[in-house]
Amino acid sequence: MRSSEITRKAKSNLAFALNILPKERREDMVVFYAYCRVIDDIADEESRPVEQRIAQLQAWRTGICEGFEAPTHFEEEVVALQKKYQIPRDLMVAIIDGCTMDTTAQRFQTWEDLQGYTWKVACAVGLISLKLFGATHPSSETYAVALGHALQLTNILRDIKEDLDNGGRIYLPIDDLQRFDYSESDLLARVHDERFLALMNHLADRAEALYEEARASLPADDRKALMAAEVMRDIYHTVLLQMRADGFKVYQKRYSLSNFRKMAILAKHMVG
Repeated sequence: MRSSEITRKAKSNLAFALNILPKERREDMVVFYAYCRVIDDIADEESRPVEQRIAQLQAWRTGICEGFEAPTHFEEEVVALQKKYQIPRDLMVAIIDGCTMDTTAQRFQTWEDLQGYTWKVACAVGLISLKLFGATHPSSETYAVALGHALQLTNILRDIKEDLDNGGRIYLPIDDLQRFDYSESDLLARVHDERFLALMNHLADRAEALYEEARASLPADDRKALMAAEVMRDIYHTVLLQMRADGFKVYQKRYSLSNFRKMAILAKHMVG
């Protein structure tokens, strides 16, 4: 499957935000997004044995580091993209390693532990995206890392039920669960009470601080280059606010924005 078809089928917020980019950069981001999507989909394919998924991810890792023996068209696209932008291999591999963590049930004791995971699956994506967007200011790396953590934490809060249903995945730090006397058993039982709301508001505050750190570190020199990233920040931050205002009913629904709302956000950044 070609990268453009993978991206079109995904219909994600990132795929939506890419519409704001110039043609060549948009096409290159489509290839990179497709790479991230393929790696993530391999890890998440619960119908296949874990050993097969890990082997396939390892094959991608080997291909990125040592070259593919008989590359598919898509693998050739990824290799060409890496060469074009001189993307460090360790960043490409970090995405694979982070998704490999998803093939088995993980538990994170602290927020710092969880950040080790979110750095791989989100911040590394952001740091690579800087190159594709054409951002060059050193402060943009601070922006990308803070935004990566914020986006992934928002995803974690939104997808609690989906993750529980998908192999019993729990990403909420154990220390935070204990702080609010909300047990793993409560999580598995989908208990929605005052303890859960206190826990979720605490984690949302953490995400809010990261969104603010990203906003504050956005350098004026790269504001235009990072417009697509700013659209992403606005969309996900709005989803976070939506969840909080609705009392975090994440066991009952999956929060998202309508295309109209996303178009409004896109237009705001284009004329801002």
